[in-house]
Amino acid sequence: MTVNYNYFARMRFLFVFSLFVFPYVLVAQALQNPAQRAVQQTVLVQQGEQITLADAIASALEKNYAIRIARAQERIANNNNTFGNAGFFPLVSAQLQRNYIKQNLRQEFFNALQPPQRIYGVNNNNLTVGPVVQWTIFNGLGMFVAYDRLNELVRLSEANTRANVEATVADIATSYYDVIRQLQRLVAFRQALEISGDRLELARANYEVGTRSKVDFLSAQVDYNADSAAYLAQEQAVRNAKVVLNTLLVRDPNTEFAVRDTIIVRPDLVLENLRQSVLANNPQLVTAALNRRVAYHDIRLLQAQQLPQVDLLANYNFIAQNNEAGFGIRQARNDVLTYGIRIAVPIFNGFNQRRLIQNAKINSLTAEYQEANQRLQLQSQLEQTFNQYQNSLKLVNLEVLNYQIAIQNVDIAYERYRVGNSTAVEFRDVQRNAVAAQTRLIDAEFNAKAAEIELLRLSSTIVQNVR
Repeated sequence: MTVNYNYFARMRFLFVFSLFVFPYVLVAQALQNPAQRAVQQTVLVQQGEQITLADAIASALEKNYAIRIARAQERIANNNNTFGNAGFFPLVSAQLQRNYIKQNLRQEFFNALQPPQRIYGVNNNNLTVGPVVQWTIFNGLGMFVAYDRLNELVRLSEANTRANVEATVADIATSYYDVIRQLQRLVAFRQALEISGDRLELARANYEVGTRSKVDFLSAQVDYNADSAAYLAQEQAVRNAKVVLNTLLVRDPNTEFAVRDTIIVRPDLVLENLRQSVLANNPQLVTAALNRRVAYHDIRLLQAQQLPQVDLLANYNFIAQNNEAGFGIRQARNDVLTYGIRIAVPIFNGFNQRRLIQNAKINSLTAEYQEANQRLQLQSQLEQTFNQYQNSLKLVNLEVLNYQIAIQNVDIAYERYRVGNSTAVEFRDVQRNAVAAQTRLIDAEFNAKAAEIELLRLSSTIVQNVR
């Protein structure tokens, strides 16, 4: 039998070649399009009960301490808003006075008919019982001014409560979407870590079959470790964001919960509508206007004190006397009713009243300045925030395109690296650019949503429109 040694030599070569190349072919086939696969397969499982933004807001409005304090102050203002506190009703009091007198008497008389007296330990007492009524019927209309001022204080407390509610809702919404942002960034770092893991496996296979150097393998290991550290740091950022939201919800900071995974930004906010709503409804501007009105009532109260005050007075006394001194009245029971009118006219108090009025007018002018400044500051905040909102929307559209291109570029760069047409450094730069594009997109979406929330807060429409 003739043996074909060339045939066996070829078969042996193919067998040996397959032992070295076949693992590499399997790895290469498994690792094609790593960026696309990482995007499709990366899923984060959130622990705890899922909460919606509406659930978070409802819980915060019920438990938040700042809102509780504001509502307590509002109840106090309502309790103080009475006609009696303004001075419309009379003041009625009852008095009871009992006096005990112990006397030692040494008396000598002018006439000789009555001998001198030496009496020791004489006990006298008297009792006075009766109501006292004082009713101010005119004080320069000060009681009407005081009642108007109390009404303004109620409105002021209501505006403060509304400001606290809206600020809390804005904080909750921003914190809620920050948790989503941090989770999205965690997904981005997880995807980058998986791509680095694919690269590490490829570098290891190449190094084992001798097609790449150990430096390339070690470089891939270093980059994988760096991405692992970035992923761990981002996990901490997620935990911190959840702690902040839990604190706003007034519950254990370590409570685990899940949130939805998308940020949807409204693109339809109109500046002119927001501007009108700010000027009409913003609680900070309403508070400034109410403070100006309270300062005006303070002036009127001080001016009322310059006018005469008319009081109706009534006093009924029951007086009982017991006298053991041996002279005068021994016992008496008297009923005394006293009534009248008192008119007090301020004449001069060292110009202090004029000084107080001047200071009150300065305070009123200061309140006007503060209101104007508050209006200007709110308009400035609105313009800046709306500009940020519009710019963020543009950045979102731009970064979407950048991210799509970056993902495609990662796959192209990986294929070039796999076949040896690019270096590890070049691939790493492309990978970094992809991660940066993805995080910029996430941050742009969050910044647009944060600007939207702030615009709704400034326009005092956040409770109705936040979502």
